[in-house]
Amino acid sequence: MFEIKTPITNELINQLSVGNMITLSGFIYAGRDAVLPKIAALIETGRLSEFDIKLEGAVIFHTAVSVAGVGPTSSNKYDIERTIPPLSEAGVKLHLGKGALSPETILALNKYNSVYAVIPPVTALLNNKTLTQKVIAFPELGMEAFHLLEVFEYPAIIAAAHGKSIYDDQL
Repeated sequence: MFEIKTPITNELINQLSVGNMITLSGFIYAGRDAVLPKIAALIETGRLSEFDIKLEGAVIFHTAVSVAGVGPTSSNKYDIERTIPPLSEAGVKLHLGKGALSPETILALNKYNSVYAVIPPVTALLNNKTLTQKVIAFPELGMEAFHLLEVFEYPAIIAAAHGKSIYDDQL
C-alpha cells in the first residue's frame, strides 16, 4: 500500500506498478467532460497562467462535485480521455477515474511519466463482496424485491449511533 500525498514527484511515480494499492491525501483537481477540454485548451493557448491552477505534480479526479458527493466517471469518454496526454505533458502525475483507456493514451502516460488509477464504483466493489443473492419475498417487484444477500467484508461507515450523526455539524 502506497500512502501518497500531493504534490506527486517523478520519483514516486517511478516506484508505482500496475496493481499497487494507494491511498491519496492532499489537494486534487476534479473535473469531467465539460471542463477538462477547457483546461486542455488553456494549456494549448498558453493561458493556464491566468488561473490559479498548478499542474506540476497534480492529481485530476474525473468526477463531478455535487451535494450528493463525488464518484468516478468513465475516463474513456472522448472528451475526458483526449485531455489526458496534454494534461500529463503539463505536469499532471496521476489521473483518477474508471474504465479502460486506449493503448494510445497508455503510451502518452508513459511518455510523460504519469499514471492512471481507477476508483471502482461502489456497485462494483459491493458486487465483488456479495457471495450469494436470493429473492425471498415479492419477486414480482423485480430488482426491488426483498432479497437475502450473503456478503463478505462490505465496507461501511456507521452514520448514526448513540444519538449522534456524522451529519450533525451540517444541520
